[in-house]
Amino acid sequence: MLYARVAVALLLGFAAWVYKDFVQPPPPRICGRPLAPPVTAPRIVLNDGRHLAYKESGASKDEAKYKIIAVHGFDSTRDSFPASQELLVELGIYLLTFDRAGYGESDPNPKRSVKSEAFDIEELADKLEIGDKFYLASETRLLLINLRALNVFFIRLRGVALVVPAINYWWRSLPAETAAEAYGKLAKQDRWAFRIAHYLPFFFHGWMTQKWFDASAVSTGNPIVLSEEDKKIRERANKEEQITGFKKIARQQGAFESAYRDVMVVFSNWEFDPTDIVDPFPNNDGSVHIWQGSEDKIVQKEVQRYIAKRLPWIHYHEDPEAGHLFFYEEHWHRKILEELLIRHDYSGERNPIHKK
Repeated sequence: MLYARVAVALLLGFAAWVYKDFVQPPPPRICGRPLAPPVTAPRIVLNDGRHLAYKESGASKDEAKYKIIAVHGFDSTRDSFPASQELLVELGIYLLTFDRAGYGESDPNPKRSVKSEAFDIEELADKLEIGDKFYLASETRLLLINLRALNVFFIRLRGVALVVPAINYWWRSLPAETAAEAYGKLAKQDRWAFRIAHYLPFFFHGWMTQKWFDASAVSTGNPIVLSEEDKKIRERANKEEQITGFKKIARQQGAFESAYRDVMVVFSNWEFDPTDIVDPFPNNDGSVHIWQGSEDKIVQKEVQRYIAKRLPWIHYHEDPEAGHLFFYEEHWHRKILEELLIRHDYSGERNPIHKK
């Protein structure tokens, strides 16, 4: 009997240790609270009580010809959109960026999902009164949010630009051979991390914080996930803290509610499939663009091509020399913005592969 009690006690102790260290993440350091990062940005209060930090740049809201809400990507913040103030003013753009839930200075959302992100965008637009019509842009990673937004408030959109948007290898419409080909090109560490995020999300925090294996090449900034061009771009950007500075601020409330939850949401079981989305602009009064680099080692081109083929109303642009970070190159800022805002002749093929 004594041995049985000791065994039970040891088992319970081990279970408690596993739960504390591998399952339960530490509480977030919510901005503005004692011993937490300060609040330096303007913020709105959402209907559920959360604060959302934002930034306005470019032309004034009242005088702008175009209004864009830009959604930052993985490990980024409201400050990560790289287009210069001068370019925004020149093109007549009012740009509204914000920290997504758990990033930067925005409160975490433990219930964050594909749908909640889309509703945050619409509520931000309403509270800042940017008008009935606006454009949506994403620098990276958020194909899911932008496509969900097309379902949630497509009637308010004038156009959408997605730059190397993230993909889910478990979409029900994705052919097995396409998924296998793309998934097989990922770094081994990321294949393991993404599987755990999909099948064992409750264990994802533990996987990312354990010390026995390299948890994720993408999350740790391992250069094996970068093309040669990406490495040059990152070296230049890091000198200006354009990337490294964002990452530090992005995770200041804790990695779990920012970067880790991003991965868990991206690779969760979605309630919809991208191919379910119908053309939001059947009268060609707007457009949806996807920009992809052929040399991207993080987001695989095979899946983007498949989505563009299944959704022929998407304008798909693939550059043969670009990797994952090409959006940080200055000449791409103008190219992408002008394609979204200014060029309205869509009489040609909708899914051409563009070259520089």
